[in-house]
Amino acid sequence: MINRTILSKIELSVKSRPVTLITGARQVGKSTLAKLFIEKGFKYVSLDNYQERDMARNDPKMFLQTHPWPLIIDEIQKAPELFDVLEEIVNEEKMKNEHNYGMYIITGSQMYHLMKGVTESMAGRISIIHMSPLSRSETLNREEPPFDFNLANIAKRANENPLSVKDFFKSIVKGFYPELYSNELLTTDEFYSDYVETYIERDVSEIINVKDKYAFRRFMELLASLTGEELVYDNIAKLIGVDIKTVQSWISILLAGDIIYLLEPYNEYSITKRIVKRPKLYFSDTGLASFLAKVNSPETLQSSFLCGRFVETYIVNELRKSYLNNRKNPNFYYYRDTRMNEIDLIIINDGKLHRVECKTGINFNLSAVKAFKQVEETNYKISTSLIICNTDIMYPLGDDIYVVPLAGI
Repeated sequence: MINRTILSKIELSVKSRPVTLITGARQVGKSTLAKLFIEKGFKYVSLDNYQERDMARNDPKMFLQTHPWPLIIDEIQKAPELFDVLEEIVNEEKMKNEHNYGMYIITGSQMYHLMKGVTESMAGRISIIHMSPLSRSETLNREEPPFDFNLANIAKRANENPLSVKDFFKSIVKGFYPELYSNELLTTDEFYSDYVETYIERDVSEIINVKDKYAFRRFMELLASLTGEELVYDNIAKLIGVDIKTVQSWISILLAGDIIYLLEPYNEYSITKRIVKRPKLYFSDTGLASFLAKVNSPETLQSSFLCGRFVETYIVNELRKSYLNNRKNPNFYYYRDTRMNEIDLIIINDGKLHRVECKTGINFNLSAVKAFKQVEETNYKISTSLIICNTDIMYPLGDDIYVVPLAGI
């Protein structure tokens, strides 16, 4: 089993909160980590089981009496009726014992249903932990701190675990779902074909009745080709042949299932009049995006017009996972203005502003980062800025601007 960085945060949550919610996309390993707590005295029940699900929906009190805490409830979004009763039990135990920690671990893959169930009265009693697909660091079984722009650390990580261009594109197409790393007999095509089929038939159908599932599949395929691009609802609606409200609804479904996420544009008062206001869309896993976009080999991707978008998605994902896996909020943005100046990623951390460009090449000069000047009038301290790319050697471009290997993330 691959060691998951987030496990230590789950353990801390169980020790300090009555309820720990582990959420994330289907197949990222939520159940696997939750089941580790069986060895620590927790009992386990899955609402994938029809009989258990039926009891939880129709008689949630009886369900929780039948399954007393400490308890792991897997796929709790299938029975949102449980939340009110969970709240009652947690509050009752709070009256008896001030430190009523480690009562329930619950998992779910649909944030819309989950967050509807997490009521205001459970604030301070429930810890919400977001779980991502594997990171490269996890596949290498190496330490994974939040990316900190420390050049010595970047160089050390890159030197210890170099990444060839060939292997880089292989990893983009393979993606980072755990089963692809634990089951050597499983091909990526088999995995993603089953994944998409199950996702549409089960998860999507739980949220909304999609009458034309073929159209929804085409919608997902189109979005996959747009990963790393601005989200323009009108363009998507025209290409799929549905109205804008339908596109907005379907986007919300993919967000709820953690299939995609949105990166908001960077905004400071001095530039608000000229910046682009639309968010950028990213797939949470490049392997799934590759399958949907039909670029299912490294060679195809390298020669495709989609290459730059997928490289950017990979880099942003890896940076983002390093924060999420340590339960740190990733203050990530992008910059684009009406003059077509663009910065792939802006990270705000500890009062510092870092600018990042994601590239496929090796040799660059200052013209590659000319857009960096557009955000120099800022209240934050401008700190180390990077071009992250396929270079093997780190080198400077200018004042605190460096070209660094993506293996150092």
